Amino acid sequence: MAKKSDRKFLQGFDSGMLLTLALLLGASLLILSTASINVIPSDPYHYVKTQAVWIVTGLAMAAVIAALDYEHWRKINWWIYGFNILLLILVFFVGSSAKGAQRWIQITSTQSIQPSEFAKVLLIVTFANFLADRKGKLNDVKDFVLPLLFVMPPTVFVFLQPDLGTALVFGAIFVGMMFVAGANPLKFGGIIIGTIAATVTAVYLHFASNLPWPLKYLQGLPLPLKDYQLNRLIVFIDPSRDTSGDGYHVIQSVWAIGSGGLWGKGYRMGTQGQLNFLPEHHTDFIFSVVGEEFGFIGTAILLFIFCIFLLRLINIAMKSRDNFGTLIASGVVSMMAFHIFINIGMTSGIMPVTGIPLPFISSGGSSMWANMLAVGLVMSVGLRGERPMF
Repeated sequence: MAKKSDRKFLQGFDSGMLLTLALLLGASLLILSTASINVIPSDPYHYVKTQAVWIVTGLAMAAVIAALDYEHWRKINWWIYGFNILLLILVFFVGSSAKGAQRWIQITSTQSIQPSEFAKVLLIVTFANFLADRKGKLNDVKDFVLPLLFVMPPTVFVFLQPDLGTALVFGAIFVGMMFVAGANPLKFGGIIIGTIAATVTAVYLHFASNLPWPLKYLQGLPLPLKDYQLNRLIVFIDPSRDTSGDGYHVIQSVWAIGSGGLWGKGYRMGTQGQLNFLPEHHTDFIFSVVGEEFGFIGTAILLFIFCIFLLRLINIAMKSRDNFGTLIASGVVSMMAFHIFINIGMTSGIMPVTGIPLPFISSGGSSMWANMLAVGLVMSVGLRGERPMF
C-alpha cells in the first residue's frame, strides 16, 4: 500500500501537460518524416532517427530533473550563473562557425551543441532565484536596474555570437518573469513600450532617405547589427528586394502555407517542401510544411495542442508552493510562448526571419534537450505540492 506522502507526490503529475507533450513529440516525428525525407537522399529517415534519439534522451533528462527538488538549485544558484557565463564565453574560443555565426561547440565529428539553447534554461533558474526574494519590491524604475544587470551579461554574449533571435528570447524571459515577480505594470510596461518605440525609430532612421531638416542629420543611423541581420529587416518590409536570399525564404514559406488551403495537399504531397524549394524545411521553416501538407486544419490542431500545453504550464505556475517555483514555470512559459509566436510569425511572413526553432517540432538536439530540461523543471515544481490557500 502506497504511503500517503507518495500518493500526494504522484498527484502532482499534470496528466494534461504530459499528454500534450506526447502529442507534440509524436507530431514532430510525423512531420519530420515528410519534411526531411529529401534532405539526405541516401538516408531519407536520418533526421527522424536522430530526433527520436534526442526525444528519448531528452525525456530521460526531464525525468531526472523532475525527480530532484527544484529548491536544491537555489543552493548553487551563483555556480549555475557562473557556469552559464563560462559556457557562453567558451563559444568564442572553441566554437565552430556556420552561416556567419559562431554558436556551436563541436563534440564529435558529426555532433555539436549550441550553448545558447541551454543558457536560456539556466537563466530561468538563476533569475527565478534572484527575483523570488524581490517579489513585490519592484515598484520603481530604480528597482528594475539590478534585474536588468543580472540578465545583461548572458544576453550580450549571445547577441555577439551573433544570435539576435536567441537574445530576443532572453528579453522575453526577462519581461515575462519581471511581470510575474510584481514589477509595477505602468512603469515597467512604459519602459518596454518606450524601448520598442525607440528600436523601431532607430531602424526607420537607418533605412530612411530624404528626411526633412533637422532629421536628415539622423539619416543612416548606425545599428549594432550584422549585414545579414539588416538584410532580414529589409526583407521583412519587402521580400521582393532579395528574391535569391532571405526574401526567397519568406516567399517560398508564404507560398507553401497558402497553397495548403483548408485541408492541405496531403502527406508527402507538397511541392515547396518535397522539391526542396523551401529552405531549412526540417528546422526553422518546418511550420511551412505543416501548412502546405496538412492545411489550415492541421496548423490549427497543432496550435491548439501548443495552447493547451502552455495553459497546463501556467496552471502549475499558479499552484506552486512558493515564489521560486512560480517564477521558474513562468520563465519556461515566456520562453516557449515567444518561440512559438516568433517562429510561426516568421514562417507566415509577419515577423522578420530570426532562425528561432519551433519547440519540440523542429529538428535539433540542443533545442530538444533544452526544452526537455525546462519541462523537467516545471514538472519538479508541480510534483512538490501546491501553494497553501490560507
